[in-house]
Amino acid sequence: MRAKLIFPIAVATLLSSCVSQKKFTELENKQKKTQDLLNTATVKLNSCLEDKASFSARAKALEEQLAELKKTNSDLIQSSKDLTILTTKGAENLEKSLESLREKDLKISRLQDALTKKDSVTLALVTSLKREVGISDPDINVNVEKGVVFISIADKLLFKSGSYNVTSKAKNVLAKVAKVVNSKPDFECLVESHTDNKSYRSGVLLDNWDLSVKRATSIVRVLESLNVKPEQLIASGRSHYIPLVPNDTAENRAKNRRTRIVILPKIDQFYDMIESEMKNLAKE
Repeated sequence: MRAKLIFPIAVATLLSSCVSQKKFTELENKQKKTQDLLNTATVKLNSCLEDKASFSARAKALEEQLAELKKTNSDLIQSSKDLTILTTKGAENLEKSLESLREKDLKISRLQDALTKKDSVTLALVTSLKREVGISDPDINVNVEKGVVFISIADKLLFKSGSYNVTSKAKNVLAKVAKVVNSKPDFECLVESHTDNKSYRSGVLLDNWDLSVKRATSIVRVLESLNVKPEQLIASGRSHYIPLVPNDTAENRAKNRRTRIVILPKIDQFYDMIESEMKNLAKE
């Protein structure tokens, strides 16, 4: 065993003694440079490995970002398609809304035209009646009530107390009314008679109903005699149930005893149109 150990030591000693000091120094320097190069290469390798890891992580992040951008782009394309569809539908709906508004404007315009024409007819009728009948007499009143033209005549101008026979003075007034009605063949003439609340009975007449109706028919007959067409005439008795003022004094009872001659223009086409258009507007 001891001999085995001595032999290598002897060989090493022999070899070292065979290499010069100069050569040894060169080899040592070369070995040092090689070691330095190795260390430098190791440092660079480690740096490259770190850069690789960093680049790999960045590449993965960029891939994820790219995937997200692709998804976003796809969503935007789909949204754009949806928006195009919505815009198209919106334009169609807007056009329909505008068309509906135009139709409603036309209907409203037609209603306004009808009402304007009706008002014009009413105004012309009032003017004509006031010119023909005259308004100087306080017992004769030409007016418009709820769009209807009427002449209100106190009974003292038409009848004697308790009578249904028309006076000669009343016939002069009725002649003027007849002139206006005859100039308007498409109008109707409603004779509406009112009494006070004092009980009445005479001959075949049992009460104020009978008296008011009889007075209305008497006036209708006078107008018919003045060439007013019978189909234009309407007789109506209202008894004492629609007083102007309370029947508590003689003066008030005199006010309540009256006859209204209501002029009704036959503008059914306007009223029918208004009614039809209002129904159409209500449906929409």
